[in-house]
Amino acid sequence: MPHPAQPPAARPLTLHLGVVLEPRAAELVRSALETTLSERLAARFPGTRWTVSVVHEVLTRPPAGRTELLEETRDRMLDADWDLAVVLTDSPLRDGHRTLAVVTSPVHGVGLVSVPALGPVRVQRRAEETVVGVVTTLLGAEAEGRSLDRRLRQLAADTKDHPGDNAVEFAARVLGGNLWVLLGMVRANRPWRLALRLSRSLTVAAASGVAALVTSDLWSLSASYGSLRLTGLGVLSVGALTLALVLGGGLWERARHRQEREQVVLFNLATLATVVIGVLVYYLALFVLAWLGALLLVSESVYATSVGTALGAAEYGRLAWLTATIATVGGALGAGLEDYDDVRDAAYTRTSEAVQPVGRDTNQDGPTHT
Repeated sequence: MPHPAQPPAARPLTLHLGVVLEPRAAELVRSALETTLSERLAARFPGTRWTVSVVHEVLTRPPAGRTELLEETRDRMLDADWDLAVVLTDSPLRDGHRTLAVVTSPVHGVGLVSVPALGPVRVQRRAEETVVGVVTTLLGAEAEGRSLDRRLRQLAADTKDHPGDNAVEFAARVLGGNLWVLLGMVRANRPWRLALRLSRSLTVAAASGVAALVTSDLWSLSASYGSLRLTGLGVLSVGALTLALVLGGGLWERARHRQEREQVVLFNLATLATVVIGVLVYYLALFVLAWLGALLLVSESVYATSVGTALGAAEYGRLAWLTATIATVGGALGAGLEDYDDVRDAAYTRTSEAVQPVGRDTNQDGPTHT
């Protein structure tokens, strides 16, 4: 009796990692990284085949900082059509007085590793393990399973580019074909911490919120506005701050060549999603602070005399809602006071002082987009 035909084995996914090795770092990392990293990555991500291209070059000259190096790495990745890129640099990576071992930009799929920070012994092995850990972070792959498999499959595929497509049509197809990649990039970027790293705009927002909170005009407006109008104003304020950060920080990018369109569209979608989520968290934090401020600063008797209604839970909520909206607009104005590199860092960079072990996420958010 003939045996039933067996389904063909699934082909392994092929992904392309570019490794830029700076000359002095190459003196410490001597072995054939193409082979060792391909094997380590295939073991780390079963069902994948990795093509590793190692190039020896200097992307930036001192005193260029880590933001500039991330941007040059991203450009090098686009030019070479790599899926991900990692630089092994011989320069120290710093964040103020902190010396960093790893800097990653999950939005752009690039990472930096400071070889001197790996220590004086077993540099080769630690470099290989760190690169695998960086790739894990860039994929947002701390959570294993079906989501990771979908991200890998979409990263390995290319969205077809039809010459007749306009920008919106192409962006929609990139989104549809790379949804899990996009979600992984945004998750790895931890957008909810964006607000904490925009100190100047937060200060302006808090000041404008406190100034508005104690005015009787604001009380009257909040009492007269319904939920629909407050929602509309809130959406406009969130949009204003998002626009200020994206345009003011130079976060929106344009493809230099047609073959870069898919990756640049994916960068922009991930950046926009990161900033929107961060701003929403920012708005929610201002709402909570405004509610607490109203409890402390607004007198119930004075409010009742001025507005003509008692100050209850619903009134506190509307007052905090409108105050948060006004404060967010103040934050949009304050975003113009932020340093250009700080805004880019806050939007999409993660840093770590320690070497990241394979399969773990020890990265911490530092002050970072590229």
